[in-house]
Amino acid sequence: MIATALEAEVADYVERFAEDRDENAKRLVVRNGRARERKITIGSGTLPLRAPRVNDKRVDDETGERRRLSSKILPAYARRSPNVNDVLPVLYLRGLSTGDFRPALEQLLGEDAAGLSPSTISRLCKDWEAEHERFRTRSLRFHQYAYWFVDAVHVHVQVRLGEDDRLCLLVVIGVREDGTKELLAVEDGYPRAPSRGRP
Repeated sequence: MIATALEAEVADYVERFAEDRDENAKRLVVRNGRARERKITIGSGTLPLRAPRVNDKRVDDETGERRRLSSKILPAYARRSPNVNDVLPVLYLRGLSTGDFRPALEQLLGEDAAGLSPSTISRLCKDWEAEHERFRTRSLRFHQYAYWFVDAVHVHVQVRLGEDDRLCLLVVIGVREDGTKELLAVEDGYPRAPSRGRP
């Protein structure tokens, strides 16, 4: 399926620029064989793949550099699908230590699960923490919100949050004036009990 999708992506790219020609009326964007085989880890395992290549002779007017196809399905040099990255934080929250990731993922994805050493997982953990910090400290002054939803969400994952069953995720969702919902904040904490006699 991935190979077929890549072929379709390349065919669409070449067709979109079929009218772009040089002074000899030759196409500037054409197919150019296949790249070297590389192993890609996806949700169902690890497989060998040779991605189709494109020869794009067009030049960017601003930078002066050659234009090139940037695949949304399989980015250049990628060794694993973005979907695999999505499952890593879930395994981390469920209590897997960095040393447990590779054997766990080998069971899920095969022995050739690529780029998932303990040092890689440690680096990813730091990346997640940095990403969360950027999310926490971003400015919200560029949008106006008609109203907010503020609630406490109890989750089943207790390993990383602690064993206290009162601990939960405090969540704020803002609704913009155009109706768009946006996640504004997620923090761990304790919901405040309602005052007596009040809902």
